[in-house]
Amino acid sequence: MIKAIFFDIDGTLVSFKTHHIPASTIKAIEMAKSKSVKIYISTGRPLPLITNLSEIKHLIDGYITTNGALCFYGDEVISCRPIPHDDVMKMIELSDRIGFPFMLVGEKDLTMYNNNEDSERIFRQLLNVQNLRTDNNIEPILRQRILQLSPVISKAEEEKIMPYLKGCISGRWHPDFTDITAQDANKGNGLLDIIARQGISIDETMAFGDGGNDMSIIQKAGIGVAMGNANEELKEIADYVTTSGDDDGIYNAIIHLL
Repeated sequence: MIKAIFFDIDGTLVSFKTHHIPASTIKAIEMAKSKSVKIYISTGRPLPLITNLSEIKHLIDGYITTNGALCFYGDEVISCRPIPHDDVMKMIELSDRIGFPFMLVGEKDLTMYNNNEDSERIFRQLLNVQNLRTDNNIEPILRQRILQLSPVISKAEEEKIMPYLKGCISGRWHPDFTDITAQDANKGNGLLDIIARQGISIDETMAFGDGGNDMSIIQKAGIGVAMGNANEELKEIADYVTTSGDDDGIYNAIIHLL
């Protein structure tokens, strides 16, 4: 019996095409809640940038944010896995030397460091992020625990810089940027943190995703569901592949599996 479902946001709950949650998805989540299933969000977004779930916010029990670096049940922080300070400073150095922007995500604040046209296009236009600071005065954020670094770089550039970030892993879900977190911060570990707090077993969980940063949670969940628009690697490890988000994928899977 499924007691908790974890949903990725971009490309899973929220359409890349419309920037909205399909009506069928809302209906499916309401159906799950009516069966006393807990609903959790599992995203690479930090909490301040989760601004596109207003239709279902009242149905959400908790969040895995920044790819597992900071997890919540209600307002309670369940776990926090910050990036080592040396790796944060190395990323700043690489950004200044090579010339790429990156999102610096602290526990409370965030900014786009070395913002440029590429980061504006990706985050404001393609991902519909409206409340993003672009301030290079990062000293106040550096006094916080740093949860995530999201450089706007290609896959080839990512492979060049990752060896410098010894305590980090990278989870790419978009061709134009990647999310870098501490080595033990991933969505799968976030799931384990939350269900341990709630007394739920792995077999009682289901997770939905579409990107590279969903690999760990799709592998660890009792039932891992890949969207029809997911990458092929994710589909290969999923227990079930549904239709795309724009083709009622979440509704179809929940009707079939729940």
